[in-house]
Amino acid sequence: MKAIIPVAGAGTRLRPHTYTQPKALIPLAGKTILSIIVDQLAEAGIKEFVFVVGYLGDKIQDYIKKHYPHLVCHFILQNERLGLGHAIFLTREVVGQDEIFIVLGDTICEYNINEILNGHQSMLGVKKVDDPRDFGVAGIDETGIITGVVEKPQIPKSNMALVGIYKIKETGWLFSCLESNLRQELQQDAEYSLTDALECMIKKGVVFQSFKVQNWFDCGKVDTLLESNATLMKKLGGKISPDHSFENVILVPPVSIGIGCAISNSIIGPNVTIGEQAKISYTVVKDSIIGDFANLSNVVLQNSLIGSDTEIKGEARTLNIGDNTQIALG
Repeated sequence: MKAIIPVAGAGTRLRPHTYTQPKALIPLAGKTILSIIVDQLAEAGIKEFVFVVGYLGDKIQDYIKKHYPHLVCHFILQNERLGLGHAIFLTREVVGQDEIFIVLGDTICEYNINEILNGHQSMLGVKKVDDPRDFGVAGIDETGIITGVVEKPQIPKSNMALVGIYKIKETGWLFSCLESNLRQELQQDAEYSLTDALECMIKKGVVFQSFKVQNWFDCGKVDTLLESNATLMKKLGGKISPDHSFENVILVPPVSIGIGCAISNSIIGPNVTIGEQAKISYTVVKDSIIGDFANLSNVVLQNSLIGSDTEIKGEARTLNIGDNTQIALG
């Protein structure tokens, strides 16, 4: 079985951070969004991965090669932003007839992955949501079989959303349906939907069993990303690299601090993730994510997402600052 992780999206809802950093590489609970996904799949026994990259794809490729040299990894370039269906179609030559396990590059869920991998049918992950109009939506019968799927319906017939996890055994049918949709230019908002291909497969008789995820962590927007960071930190606990320099520092758990950080005369936590090589002095930070090589001094930050290579000096603010930024407050 091969795992496919599409990470070609531009991450527009997380701008300005995603102008210079792929959304999948934003720090989260002591890791990155992407590493949480890859670790979960690798620990379950998957050894071959296909990454569909696009915008800032070289950073994804460098990160994977550095941190996962033991895995067999393929990188497929999606030059045009034509949607998830198009992204998956581009993997057809690498995949061949193998079964595939697709996890979207911003989808972090809690579920029994081994049970799903060992299942005898194709399976789609679902979760009940309050407003399903922004998601792919699944109709499910009393036995858990999916009777139909539709992408972002204006009048949903179900509140069970597709979470972005798909185990597909009938890959030949998948690529056939994707090719048919591309040939017919079956698009929504100028993109080819994977959901439309799944519906095509269902109509051809392919059976999909649903499975419910216990938790679904939203990493798409700043506020929900910070909430997901706090929740995961509380679940997983903090991780502090032994390679650090602390002087007169108070840590309020949970906190996660990357390699090579130098922190002095500061209070850090709770629910704070700090990337590698950050320098922090005379600062109070809580409920925030701080990127690699950030330089903070004389500030008080709460509910903030601070990009990499950022320098901030001044007084208390709630900030949403992208990479390569220099700010002097006050």
